[in-house]
Amino acid sequence: MLTVYLRQYLAREEGQDLIEYALLALLISLAAVAAITAVGAGVNTVFGNVAAQLGT
Repeated sequence: MLTVYLRQYLAREEGQDLIEYALLALLISLAAVAAITAVGAGVNTVFGNVAAQLGT
């Protein structure tokens, strides 16, 4: 009886799905942070150039 319960417990996949979704959300979040950081640096450069042109 214990071995049957243990086999059924190990065969469940609900927890595995949750971990997969959490890892997927983590990867998407990291990609978004990297993209925003890269775009932010470019926008900062553009605004710096505009400010320099307006200042002269």
